[in-house]
Amino acid sequence: MKKALFLLLISLGFVSLSCAQSKPYKVDEKSVSATLKFLTSDELKGRAPGTPEMDLAAAHLEDILKKNGIKPYFATYRDTLTNFPKPAYNIVGVLEGTDPTLKKEFVVIGAHYDHIGMAKEAVNGDDIFNGADDNATGTTTVAELVNYYGKNKTNKRSILFCFFSAEEAGLLGSYHLSKKLHDQGFNIYTMVNFEMTGVPLGGDNLAFITGYGRSNMADKFNEYAGKKIIGSNEFEMKYQLFKFSDNYPFFLEFNVPSHTFSTTEMSTFPFYHKLDDEFEAMDTKHMTSFIQQMIPVVEKMVNARTQEITLKK
Repeated sequence: MKKALFLLLISLGFVSLSCAQSKPYKVDEKSVSATLKFLTSDELKGRAPGTPEMDLAAAHLEDILKKNGIKPYFATYRDTLTNFPKPAYNIVGVLEGTDPTLKKEFVVIGAHYDHIGMAKEAVNGDDIFNGADDNATGTTTVAELVNYYGKNKTNKRSILFCFFSAEEAGLLGSYHLSKKLHDQGFNIYTMVNFEMTGVPLGGDNLAFITGYGRSNMADKFNEYAGKKIIGSNEFEMKYQLFKFSDNYPFFLEFNVPSHTFSTTEMSTFPFYHKLDDEFEAMDTKHMTSFIQQMIPVVEKMVNARTQEITLKK
C-alpha cells in the first residue's frame, strides 16, 4: 500500500512537472522593445543599405538567428545583393522542419530591415529617418517569431527567415533572393511578410493583408485564429500595396500565395517616411499582442497536413 502510494505521488509529481514545463509561450514586451529600440537608434543613422550602420543592423539580426539555433541558409547569413551598387545584404536563416515529408516544403517569413537613411536638411535638429514603423516593427515581428521557433522548434515544414535589404530602393533584396531561390529549385509553400506593425489598426480587424482577394490566406488565418483578425483595407486596395512590398517578387517568381500583413492605417498615419517615425511613436504593447496572436496562426499554417492556403482563380 505504502509503495503504491509512493509511486502514485511520484507519478503525480512528474505530471505536475510536465504541466509546469508546458506553459503557453508568452511574447516578452521587453524583448520587443529592445529589438525595436536598437533598430531605431540614432546610431544606425536610418539603416540605409551599403552603409557601415546598416552592417551593424545586419550583425544584430545575425546574432538573433545564431542565438536561436537558426542556421544560415547559404554559406553565411549574409546574402549579398547583385542588383545594388554598394555592398548590401539580406540576412537569411533556416530552421529545418520536424516532419520527414513536410520539411521538404518551405514557408518564407520575412520583413525588410532597411530604411531611407539621413535627411539632406535637419528639421528641429533631427536629420535621421529612424524608420520605426517602416520597417523596424516588421523586422521586430519576425525576430520574435525567430525567438519562438528557436525555443520550441515545433515546425513540421521548414522555415526560411528573411530580413530583406534595399526594399526602399525598389524591393531589390526580395527580387534578388526570390530569383536566386527560384533558380535553385526552392520548394516554397507560401510567403508571409510583415510591414508596419507598430500602431493599432483600429476598427474590427487586428491587421490587414495586401492582395486580399488573390488567395484564401486571410480566410485561413481567421480560421486558424478562431475569430476574424485579418481583413482587407481600402487604402491598400486603392494603391495596390500588394505590389509594393517584399511579398510581390515571391509571388512573381513562384506563383504561390505571398502576402504582407500590416496594422498601420496609412491614410491616417502621419509619419510615413517622415523624421518623426521614431521609437516613441510606436505602441509596443500593441506589437506584443499582435505577435502573440500571430504565433498560433503561423504555427497552424506551418504544420497543416496539406497545402491549405491556395491562390484564388
